[in-house]
Amino acid sequence: MKAIWNDQVVAESDETKIVEGNHYFPRSSIREAYFKPSDTRTHCHWKGEASYLTLEVDGEENEDAAWYYPEPFDAASHIQDYVAFWKGVEVND
Repeated sequence: MKAIWNDQVVAESDETKIVEGNHYFPRSSIREAYFKPSDTRTHCHWKGEASYLTLEVDGEENEDAAWYYPEPFDAASHIQDYVAFWKGVEVND
């Protein structure tokens, strides 16, 4: 699977995990140079607190376009250190 934004592959892996229709990529598969930390946090009743990342590719930003669960609840422990995308990031094989 590939995650593409602004014509750049920002993550690529054969080891994604699908949760609620979203492909979660191993953190080690994202191209860190395109990501910046965000202060945004949200809460999921069964996964826990999500942290967000902003994408920056060729001078364009996509704020909070990726999220992950640094310390997920037990029910979501399988996606710890995995990153998912939205906000126009294309995920396909």
